[in-house]
Amino acid sequence: MNASSSRRILGIDPGYGIVGWGIIDQHQSTLRYRAHGTITTPASFPFPERLRTIYTELVKLFEEYSPDLMGVEKLYFEKNVKTAIDVSQARGVILLSATLHNIALVEYTPLQVKQSVTGFGKADKGQVQRMVKSILALTEIPKPDDAADALALAICSSQHRI
Repeated sequence: MNASSSRRILGIDPGYGIVGWGIIDQHQSTLRYRAHGTITTPASFPFPERLRTIYTELVKLFEEYSPDLMGVEKLYFEKNVKTAIDVSQARGVILLSATLHNIALVEYTPLQVKQSVTGFGKADKGQVQRMVKSILALTEIPKPDDAADALALAICSSQHRI
């Protein structure tokens, strides 16, 4: 990134019931908050319909905000194998959506995000949320937690050179 470049970064906290998203703008070393929210899919929907909803809602975000870069959390092993498989499928849809829309993609582990945002890889959720609030000069911690996590991913992704 050269000294005059700017970019828009979309952070994604993957899931299939709730996908957190957060968008920031980066101009040189300055980060500015744009928006955050969640994509939710009702448990009563058949699983393929939940995946379609995630895709169509992401496309709406792409069209509205035109991100240059998308940062997605890498999955870590979960105790519930079925949940891990379902989240993996949703994550696949998320990665594919970025690829189909020519959005550069980076992936980070939770440890990398915590290290990037707080300077401490074992930081707790509250520490990360307070730093997101501080870094983005927000008046309050973003809610829900999934969206705050997505903003942390966007902040972490701002250090990536594309």
